[in-house]
Amino acid sequence: MTLPDTDTRPENTEQTSDDQPEVFHYVSKDKIAESAVMGSHVVALCGAVFPVTKSAKPGSPVCPDCKEIYESLPPGGGDE
Repeated sequence: MTLPDTDTRPENTEQTSDDQPEVFHYVSKDKIAESAVMGSHVVALCGAVFPVTKSAKPGSPVCPDCKEIYESLPPGGGDE
C-alpha cells in the first residue's frame, strides 16, 4: 500500500471561543496547493475536512489523532 506524503495544515484560522489554540492536521502534500488556490477541501489523517488557509509554524500544536496515526505509519510513508 502506498501512503501519501503528509504535511501539517490548520483546521481553521482562528482560535476557538474558549481560547483554545487552533490545531494543525496532517494532510496529503499533493492536495495542499490545490486547496490553497482553488479553495477545495482536504481530508486530514484523522478525518477532519477543511480548506487550507495557512501553514503551520514550528512549535504549532498538532491534532493528537493525526499525530498518533502519522507516527504509526511505516517509515517512508509506505513507498517501498
